[in-house]
Amino acid sequence: MAKEKKLSTPAASRIVVKVGTRLLTHDTGKLNLGYMEKLARELADLCNQGHEVILVSSGSIGAGRGRLNITRNPISIPEKQAIAAVGQGILVQIYEKLFAEYGLNVGQILLTRTDLVSRRRYINACNTVLTLLKLGVVPIINENDSVSVEELKFGDNDRLSALVAGLSDAHLLIILTDIDGLYDKNPRKHSDADLIPYVEKIDESIKAGAEKSHDDLATGGMITKLQAAEVATSSGVGMYIANGFDPGVVSRLVKGEHVGTYFQPQKEYLSRRKRWIAFGQVPRGSVTIDSGACNAIRSEGKSLLPVGVVAVEGVFAEGDLVTVKDPEGNELARGLTNFSSEELLWIQKRSSSDVANIIERPVAEEVIHRDNLVIY
Repeated sequence: MAKEKKLSTPAASRIVVKVGTRLLTHDTGKLNLGYMEKLARELADLCNQGHEVILVSSGSIGAGRGRLNITRNPISIPEKQAIAAVGQGILVQIYEKLFAEYGLNVGQILLTRTDLVSRRRYINACNTVLTLLKLGVVPIINENDSVSVEELKFGDNDRLSALVAGLSDAHLLIILTDIDGLYDKNPRKHSDADLIPYVEKIDESIKAGAEKSHDDLATGGMITKLQAAEVATSSGVGMYIANGFDPGVVSRLVKGEHVGTYFQPQKEYLSRRKRWIAFGQVPRGSVTIDSGACNAIRSEGKSLLPVGVVAVEGVFAEGDLVTVKDPEGNELARGLTNFSSEELLWIQKRSSSDVANIIERPVAEEVIHRDNLVIY
C-alpha cells in the first residue's frame, strides 16, 4: 500500500500550493498574520530560485467572520456568501502587502465550478494563469464563495487546486493542512494510526482511511484531498499532503525531501482537453451500456455506439457531459454525448445505420466519440 520514494523536482518548475482555512486563521476566526507572512516569504524565495508559484488560498469566510465579529454557529448560506464577500477583499489585500515586501506582485482569480464547465471559459482561465506567471505575478486563486452555493457545501478548494494544477501543467501540487499527511485511520481518534508516506494508486484501501472532517471554518477533509489527488495524478501532476505548520515544509518538498504523503502521477495521463471533460464539467445524466460495449470502449479503445446503450437517465442535451455506467451500475467513463436524452431513448439498442432514419437532423454514428470519452 505504501513505500518510501524521493521526489526529484525540476530545477525550474511550476508549483501549486494550496493552503487551508485552519492554517490561515486563529481559533478566534481572525487571520493568522504571522503564518501568512511566513508563507509569503517562503513562496517568494521559491520564485527567486526560478520556480513559478500559484497559490490556491482558502480563508475568505474565516477572514470575513473575524472582521465582522461573527462567532455564532450555524450561519446561513446567504450569511456565508456575504461574509465571504467581505473576507475576499481582506485576504487579497494582506497577500498583496506581504508579497510586495519581497518585490512580487499578486493577481487574484475567483473561480466557481461553472467557470470550468464552458470550454471557452476553461481555456480563458488557463490563459489568465499562464499569462500572470509569464509576467512574474503570483496568481492567488480562490473559489468565489460570495456567489457559490455548491462549493461552500462541498469545500472544493482541494479539488480546485488540482484542477488548477492540471490546467496550468504544473509539476507539483502541495496541499498544506493541519495534519502530517494521509493515515490509514483517523490519527485524532486512533493513537495507533500509521502515516502513509507514498501512494502509487488510490484504491479502496487508501480511501478507507479517509474520513470527512466536520469543521465550522474548514469545509473540506481528507476525502476531498483524495479526490484532489485523483484529479492531479490523472493530469500527470504529483501531489503532496503535508503539515503546513511544519517550518519550511514547502521549500523542503521542492528540494526533494520527503515529508507527508506523496501521490505518484500516472504515467499515461490525460490530455488537457480530456482533463476538462473528466473534471471540469458536471454530468447532466447517465447512460448504462451492455457488457459488449464495456469491452469495446475499455479494452479496444472504441467509441460508444447506440447499439450498446441499454438505459438512459436524466435530461441532457447534445454536447452535454454524461457518465457511462456498466451493467452493474458502476461508473466506467465520462464523455460528451452527440445526442440528447430524448433522442437516445429513441435510438438505444439500435444499429448505427438506423439512426439517420430515426433522428431528423444530421447526426454522428457514435453516441460518444472516443476522442470525447474519458475511461476510468
